[in-house]
Amino acid sequence: MGKSLRQQRAGKGSLTFKNPDHIHPGPARYPQLSDKTLEGVVKELVHDPGRYVPLARVVLTNGEEFLMPAAEGMFVGQKIKIGPDAEPTFGNVLPLSKIPEGTLVYNLELRPGDGGKLARQAGSYAIVLSKSGDTVKVLLPSKREKEISGNCRATIGVPAGAGRIEKPLLKAGNSYYKYRVKGTKWPTVRGVAMNAANHPFGGGFHQHEGRPTTTSRNAPPGRKVGHIAARRTGRRR
Repeated sequence: MGKSLRQQRAGKGSLTFKNPDHIHPGPARYPQLSDKTLEGVVKELVHDPGRYVPLARVVLTNGEEFLMPAAEGMFVGQKIKIGPDAEPTFGNVLPLSKIPEGTLVYNLELRPGDGGKLARQAGSYAIVLSKSGDTVKVLLPSKREKEISGNCRATIGVPAGAGRIEKPLLKAGNSYYKYRVKGTKWPTVRGVAMNAANHPFGGGFHQHEGRPTTTSRNAPPGRKVGHIAARRTGRRR
């Protein structure tokens, strides 16, 4: 009997696959939704080992404190505003309905009050395209256009930390530290390189799958490898 597959071991939830959440300074999300315009000051810029974008610790005038992805050019002591009456300048947080068309924004809420879900990665941003009634059409970093409620908030600017992937890793040790803070198992061994007892694609005199790579959605964990519930495979003709 061979060993259990990687996805089987990950599903059991051992420490090997656990995300090291204790290293995070805290969740990065907007304060609760409010009709008032709040003012705050950036007290410090915090490094989060599990992210590739620095965080800004903002303290509001009412004493509330929260973390948010820092905008490119943000500095300690900068005053920012959060609310419908804020100016559309970099670092401020406004509802999408109050942001001019063509503006670069990030950390968009998917639903009003969820704290920010879209375009949060370093260097990524969305563009406000058009407004229609209560919805706003935005161009996401994936080049996909999406209509979002105009009450959803977003930050003006571009997340800091752009250009991170331009630096080559050069050695395996750098990849080790890159994946360790993400809770990702690394390095990854290909299934075709394993023995037949260890993987459905393993074994044989040369490295090949030896069977169809498409797998049913309802397949058992020991067989659920390859293209799971694939709509189509192969080169598009």
